[in-house]
Amino acid sequence: QVQLVESGGGLVQSGGSLRLSCVASTRTVSNYALGWFRQAPGKEREFLGGISWGGGSTYYADSVKGRFTISKDGAKNKVYLQMNSLKPEDTATYYCAAGGDARTLSWSKAYTYWGQGTRVTVSS
Repeated sequence: QVQLVESGGGLVQSGGSLRLSCVASTRTVSNYALGWFRQAPGKEREFLGGISWGGGSTYYADSVKGRFTISKDGAKNKVYLQMNSLKPEDTATYYCAAGGDARTLSWSKAYTYWGQGTRVTVSS
């Protein structure tokens, strides 16, 4: 099974930036898309975007487009979520996920493997 571990969460003031990291088990994600989700307390999980591991194509949800950037480091089997201009409404637990392929990059249900999540709190 694919293993995913997120890190980099924490406390940040409104308007600040934070970069989340996700490391995947070696040689298990070559054909997958890697995505980011978040879930606030009492709310359903929200799909933020994803990146194809092979080609590096990205997809972003409208809610984070222009503020968040997804990138990858193939040599380290890592995917990143750079978050800028953070707002209190960005407060949530953020999850890294893997699944599908480049063809299903924008389809949230294609992501079937999940990390444990890392908490992000944005104060006003």
